[in-house]
Amino acid sequence: MTNPLYDMLFAPLGHADRPLLHLADGRQIGAADFAALVSRLGNGLRAAGVLPGDRVAVQVAKSPEALALYGATVGVGAVFLPLNTAYTAAEVDYFVGNAKPRLFVCDPKAAAALTPICAAHGADILCLAADGSGSLADLAEGQEAAFEPTARRGQDLAAILYTSGTTGRSKGAMLSHDNLMSNAQVLARLWQFTDRDVLLHALPIYHTHGLFVASNVSLLTGGQMIFLPGFDADQVLSLLPRATAMMGVPTFYTRLLDDPRLTRDLTGHMRLFISGSAPLLSETHLAFEARTGQRILERYGMTETNMTLSNPYDGPRKAGTVGLPLPGVEVRIMAQGAEVTDGDIGVIEVRGPNVFQGYWQMPDKTAEDLRPDGWFITGDLACRDADGYVTIVGRAKDLIITGGFNVYPKEVEDLLDIQPGVLESAVIGLPHPDFGEAVFAVLARQKDAEPDLDALRLAVTQSLAKFKHPKGYAVLDSLPRNAMGKVQKAELRKTFADRFRA
Repeated sequence: MTNPLYDMLFAPLGHADRPLLHLADGRQIGAADFAALVSRLGNGLRAAGVLPGDRVAVQVAKSPEALALYGATVGVGAVFLPLNTAYTAAEVDYFVGNAKPRLFVCDPKAAAALTPICAAHGADILCLAADGSGSLADLAEGQEAAFEPTARRGQDLAAILYTSGTTGRSKGAMLSHDNLMSNAQVLARLWQFTDRDVLLHALPIYHTHGLFVASNVSLLTGGQMIFLPGFDADQVLSLLPRATAMMGVPTFYTRLLDDPRLTRDLTGHMRLFISGSAPLLSETHLAFEARTGQRILERYGMTETNMTLSNPYDGPRKAGTVGLPLPGVEVRIMAQGAEVTDGDIGVIEVRGPNVFQGYWQMPDKTAEDLRPDGWFITGDLACRDADGYVTIVGRAKDLIITGGFNVYPKEVEDLLDIQPGVLESAVIGLPHPDFGEAVFAVLARQKDAEPDLDALRLAVTQSLAKFKHPKGYAVLDSLPRNAMGKVQKAELRKTFADRFRA
């Protein structure tokens, strides 16, 4: 028996005589050296008591070591569980309590706050800093570079990624070896990635886009990555001449368009620009083409499904659409139990080898969203044109996607509702030229009281990750409601639709 994902992505690196990662500081890491790092980390995980099926939760800065830890976790047959580095200790407490990882790996600076949380939930803790140092690195340093991966089956779990809905707590989407392998293989073929590609990688690797799309596709095809800690326009513009492809969120492209150095000459050699994780405005798509001559390829996916739709590599890339179903993936748009006709709006449903195994320890939620015949109900509203191209028009659930990150309103509303002077709140997403959507809070004031917005912002800063912070507030006497007493968020979105537009 083999270890499917490890064998496909990481095992070949040990026999490759080529560069793999080019870092921002000018360092270069070869494929064989990276493979040895994966092996030592894998042996280190075993020495730390990690067994097949155990969860390894990771909240660390992006680094070669963090990417190698992903490979090592898969190699020992454990389940990789990356967490957004912006999550506060209070937020991490939920994830550790829900996933019950055997090991939690964090930045050394966060260890003091997270150690008691891990202890309370029975998780061991090790540290890994952005520079590759820390107790996990020390443990791995003394290990052998020879490594025998643990046998796994295609249906065994490889990762759990937490996703957000509009109600309740975050849900852990369970992804198998087959889920991740099938999607990487399809995307590599569809987007024509080869060992000649150099991918400019400025995405985080705790997210589907940066880890399971960008990294997996590049590792699978034997390409190289310019592996940046994050997006910096100056850095990206200086490194574009060394790349052949780039994957990003819409924010990347709006910020590049703000810089006069973005020209046809600078991008003329590029093979492909890809955008995802949030809606790319048609205006951004057209402006980028006008400036560079390059048509951004927009695609669509979810944590639960990986990628499902994509504009074609060869063929029209329609601004404002997310393209066509991937090969081997079925997509239908449903309303009232039946598929809608072209042009009508319904909810996207997806079926295929990319669709997740269900939500961790949430059988009722799994049964609600994942039909017995394999169709997953995404909750995203869309329509399809006569050519089969799909356009996302909204979300049945009030999920907000800002800069590629998911925010569910209830979590923010629960915090705002307990603040002095606030009777109740409604958190909505509004169009934003940089982030795709911006979190916006509408507050109903208490009788004879006024919310202190400075104090409120401080409370938000202390309790929530930065990407969840409202970018604006409005205070009203009351929130609009329908006859059933439900807050009419659609009306609020219309009222404040132009708040962030130039």
